[in-house]
Amino acid sequence: MLKQAARLALTLACLSLVAAPLVHSFDFGELEKAVSEHTLDNGLKIIVMENHDAPVVSCVTYANVGGVDDPKELTGLAHMLEHMAFKGTTTIGTTDMDAERIAMAVEDSIWDELRVERKKGALADSARLVELEAAFQQAQDDAIAFVKGDAWNGIMEAAGAIGINAGTGKDMTQYIMSLPANKLELWMAMESERFINPIFRQMYQERNVVAEERRQQLENVPIMRAIDAIQSTAFAAHPYGISIVGHMSDIQNYSRQSVIDYFEKYYGASNLIVSVVGDVKPKEVFKLAEKYWGKLPNRPAPEPVATVEPEQKGEKHVYLEDPAQPMFGIAYHVPQWTHDDWPALEAAADYLGSGRTSLLHKDLVKDKKIASAAAVYLGWPASKYPSLCLVYGFPTPEVTPDSCIDAALEQVEVLKAELLPEEEVQAIKTRAKSNFVNQMNSNLGMAIQLASYENDWGDWRRLFNELDRINGVTAEDIQRVAQKYFTKKNRTVGRLLTAEG
Repeated sequence: MLKQAARLALTLACLSLVAAPLVHSFDFGELEKAVSEHTLDNGLKIIVMENHDAPVVSCVTYANVGGVDDPKELTGLAHMLEHMAFKGTTTIGTTDMDAERIAMAVEDSIWDELRVERKKGALADSARLVELEAAFQQAQDDAIAFVKGDAWNGIMEAAGAIGINAGTGKDMTQYIMSLPANKLELWMAMESERFINPIFRQMYQERNVVAEERRQQLENVPIMRAIDAIQSTAFAAHPYGISIVGHMSDIQNYSRQSVIDYFEKYYGASNLIVSVVGDVKPKEVFKLAEKYWGKLPNRPAPEPVATVEPEQKGEKHVYLEDPAQPMFGIAYHVPQWTHDDWPALEAAADYLGSGRTSLLHKDLVKDKKIASAAAVYLGWPASKYPSLCLVYGFPTPEVTPDSCIDAALEQVEVLKAELLPEEEVQAIKTRAKSNFVNQMNSNLGMAIQLASYENDWGDWRRLFNELDRINGVTAEDIQRVAQKYFTKKNRTVGRLLTAEG
């Protein structure tokens, strides 16, 4: 499964490289005509795009829930639920559902007792803890005896499905795969079933897997810990400040009932979008959707996050020490990606820190040789709500993060002071359009984009207006947003220092 920490690590490694493919000739008018939509009586929206180039189809189930929706003391629960969605249903993944339910009930009962005792801290009965821990382990062993591992995936893979995956972000959770077009009904039946009749088996074993993920992808990776610290320092109120995987103590506090409650709140039909792109006919897809997805309960859609990050009134600083390569990060608060300033911010981020022609690379890496890499990530950790523009880099040996920070801030001031030449603006816009179009160069990419725009904009049609947003950017816009957002009081500066000894 796609993990946010792994994705960021990959992004950080790749952002210093620039890809400059040619902008493809897309007739967006014709593409839009190929898209149809239908809303079921229970509120679930189906988006279908026909592409008859090959007898294949890509399917996305897009849930409007992510890390921002995690409740207090249960951070990371959206990510945990993504794991549990692959554990099967009442009929898939078990040798005896009735017996398994009994065994899981015993698991839950013992865990509840164990959790209460642990919360007593120093007042806990140590002998009782040992007794409960042994009983809990035995209960897990008893419950897992009824499990047929990977049964759900196995059925889909046997039918030719590829790319079976899922990913949890701060704003969303998506479940994806591609398969032969003649297996669409099987996907409809299987995908809907796991959200209609889920059984969160192997709950406590999977909780341990998630805890290990946190250790391996965040706690044991100094760069990720530094970025997490910058993120949590930058956000004083908004849940963007909490990592997707959640706090370790919260992960270890999950119960099966907490997952069930979360699922029932956020996985109702009105909070889901199904996107299907490929060799299909919309009327047939809608008919199948009525048959299978129409069974999903109609629950009220949860309200968006109400917490608004207050305006930052002064520069913040965060320091970490570790026997590792040093790095620096400068995070500026920026608006959400649906804001009118977003395309200009993308252009500013491109010019400042995307590839070998960027200001940061030319100054810090090529000319001064004080950094091995320097780049910009716009929209960290997500962008449905106001987020961050992260300037980051890695000092060369014997160079301090502060030296790189000073140099990076000088280049930010250059961006704010100088109006970009028109040819540079056109080059930036060409790259932006190419990157945008490349996201739709596959059935799966198109399905994800349609669902994403429907979710965040409230209308998938806005996807086909994106080039207009990019084309409208001017040099004056780029300078204006740089001056507006890249200010001292609006930034958080982080340093990962190499610990001695």
